[in-house]
Amino acid sequence: MNILSKSILITLATLFFGSTPIMCLAQLDYKAQITHDRDSLDNYFKTNSHSPLDSADKIVFHGIRYYEIDSNYRVQFIFKKKKRGKQFLMKTTTDRLPAYKVYGTIEFMVDGTMQMLTIYQNLELRKRKGYEDYLFCPFKDLTNGVESYGGGRYLDFRIADLEKGIIDFNLSYNPYCAYNHRYSCPIPPKDNHLKIAIKAGVKQFH
Repeated sequence: MNILSKSILITLATLFFGSTPIMCLAQLDYKAQITHDRDSLDNYFKTNSHSPLDSADKIVFHGIRYYEIDSNYRVQFIFKKKKRGKQFLMKTTTDRLPAYKVYGTIEFMVDGTMQMLTIYQNLELRKRKGYEDYLFCPFKDLTNGVESYGGGRYLDFRIADLEKGIIDFNLSYNPYCAYNHRYSCPIPPKDNHLKIAIKAGVKQFH
């Protein structure tokens, strides 16, 4: 993808409009960053020894498939923390049952409809250095099994992200199980089954 440099855009904006279109530049930076991150992930999948791809898939791998970047799926939310969030064992694609805690819920508008997702915290992971504030949001939507992975997709948050109040489905990603059956992946709880199609983020692998 060829992208005009920011300086060229500023020059053109000054010539034709007399000022810099701040929002256009912000959107360009946003899309450029996501594109860069996607390219980096493709390289990781193709070359890294910790890639979820097996050797046969690496040979024919030409990149993860994504929906087009769409800012309509980057929306504000209202966060409500659960004072006494219940602890439970989350089902996975194997017999593994990791312990999670309900951290809170987020409410947001997508396609003109109000939606809600639950945010979880892994009780074991939060004991590890660097992951004390890590939060997890697995979800399903109407694209699963059609355009996206049937087992659902994931979003990650840090506790500080909840203050920013932005959920970006362009950043949603597949569990490793979408690429290789040898992994054990959390299955999105029923509370996180959206009854709309989220046409953003990563698509099915095959």
